[in-house]
Amino acid sequence: MSDPPWRRAARPYTPGVPAWGAMTRAGTLEEFQAVPMDAVGPDWAWGGADGTGVRVCVVDSGIEAGHPLVGAVDRAVTVVEDGDGDGGVRVVDCEPTDLAGHGTACAGVIRSVAPGASLSSVQVLTDGKTGSGPALIAGLTWAVEQDFDVINLSLATTRPALTARLHELADRAYFRRSTLVVSAHNRPVPSYPWSFASVVSVASHDEDDPMTYYYNPSPPVEFHARGVRVPVAWPGGGTIRSTGNSFAAPHISGLCALILGKHPWLTPFQLKTVLFLCAGNMTGRFGGAHHDPAR
Repeated sequence: MSDPPWRRAARPYTPGVPAWGAMTRAGTLEEFQAVPMDAVGPDWAWGGADGTGVRVCVVDSGIEAGHPLVGAVDRAVTVVEDGDGDGGVRVVDCEPTDLAGHGTACAGVIRSVAPGASLSSVQVLTDGKTGSGPALIAGLTWAVEQDFDVINLSLATTRPALTARLHELADRAYFRRSTLVVSAHNRPVPSYPWSFASVVSVASHDEDDPMTYYYNPSPPVEFHARGVRVPVAWPGGGTIRSTGNSFAAPHISGLCALILGKHPWLTPFQLKTVLFLCAGNMTGRFGGAHHDPAR
């Protein structure tokens, strides 16, 4: 299979056609297979898949490589001050460690859902718990430019000054075909980038099944996944139970990895449609909801 169009070199400008246009009158158009929507269900979407071949990046506090619930980390970077004294930052390679546990917890959830996926880490929480705006922007920029298939961002900012830059990055990820999965803030306050339309936004439900998730018809959050008393990996090889939208998002990131492992040509908007069609509260099209109400 050839590379998908979004991984190829940009099409050269064609004289006589407006920028971003294409000559189709005499050219042969590339064809894409259509999937009847009534054929899309969990078995079609991820049945038999384990995420192999899908690159997932966790932008967080780092990941502890070798944790029994995490395993290998393919690449780890961190954001550091550039040393010029002007507040600038840069991204450098680092050891795969975690100062706080939050990133390791998210990585363990992703691994539990998609054990075959590749995991990488961008450490943006500089003291393990908090991070600067420039660190978040730099780390997310790096992740987007590396063309990861899925980027998990279980972080949110309430700083309006960052919204324009984050909006630009979210749109850049969308058009580079990197699916950005973002957790909603745990408090009902204006925050970003989970509230942007170009991302997959996730909040919690209180059920125990890690594969059960629901479509939310009341924007801005789009999906609800397991996020209450979730058993998560913790630095030092242990586990804890924790609650938060932070841990709902990686369940959806893991599902995205499963789906893309089986259907690698899906774009972010197509992937979001598949998530919608496979949600536990979808009814009618499949002869009933996917969710078993007796569970």
